[in-house]
Amino acid sequence: MARMTTAELRGYQQICDENGAMMVIACDQRGGMRTLLASDPAEQAKIGNDVLGLTKADIAKYLASKATCVLVDPICAVPQLVDDGVLDRSTALLIGLDASGWDTSPEGYRLSKMVEGVTARRVRELGGTGGKIMIYLRSDTPAANTANLAILDEVIADFAKEDLLLVVEFLTYQLEGESKEDYAAKLPELIQGGSRLCLDHGSKLLKIPYPGSPESCAAITAMSGEVPWAVLSAGVDHKTFLGQVDTAMANGASGVIAGRALWKDCISLDRAVTREKLETIAVPRLREIQEVIARHLSSRKQAA
Repeated sequence: MARMTTAELRGYQQICDENGAMMVIACDQRGGMRTLLASDPAEQAKIGNDVLGLTKADIAKYLASKATCVLVDPICAVPQLVDDGVLDRSTALLIGLDASGWDTSPEGYRLSKMVEGVTARRVRELGGTGGKIMIYLRSDTPAANTANLAILDEVIADFAKEDLLLVVEFLTYQLEGESKEDYAAKLPELIQGGSRLCLDHGSKLLKIPYPGSPESCAAITAMSGEVPWAVLSAGVDHKTFLGQVDTAMANGASGVIAGRALWKDCISLDRAVTREKLETIAVPRLREIQEVIARHLSSRKQAA
């Protein structure tokens, strides 16, 4: 199992709170954020990167300042968050490498895309504490993963050369011709299998979908060993995510990297509305998540 270097561990410590748990606010979405800001495709197309950047700045100001870290994209959000003094000096910064959307192979497999020119060195130049890569995986279909795992290998090697923290995220997906029922039944196995693939390729820090059950969470903790893993929110409602965080933390997770579950119904093209809802809706949600995490960390310390 790959272990963090001293420099990587220092970066990891910076994205964790004083108790050693990850509490990262994710707002690296572009296409997904546009769909939340406008329901009409024509209106979505009019939303420029500048508007997305201002929305991400508000999320960073109201949410990330009360967490430990923010995850943003390198197109809309940085270097502005740093240069304009939006990001609190104590808030760590993760920068996403993945481009919005995906390509599709002739066989119907999803092909991950990266933002051109965003290397480990570029992440460092932008003031990043570390980077984040997201790839698509179907662990039960090896042919679907060849190109995406090659990208992962290249990025892991690049960040190792720069000795910079890298968060590895994967998402799984429904294959063409696969029923929703069959896919749902396979989901825990696919998340465990995807985690195994990422670990086998040298990942040192995982961001993964909720594994589906206490048993599946425990299995991922067992296979990960010293590699920490955080659960992502995947846009579920807050109450659902709170339960998922509770289960994940009870079975070995090291924190959360949460986005839409916190802010999806808070952002607006009217920044005054965004700010009011972030403060009155999203911040209390964040506090509830932090309370769940703190409770489990306290239980771990008592059991140690």
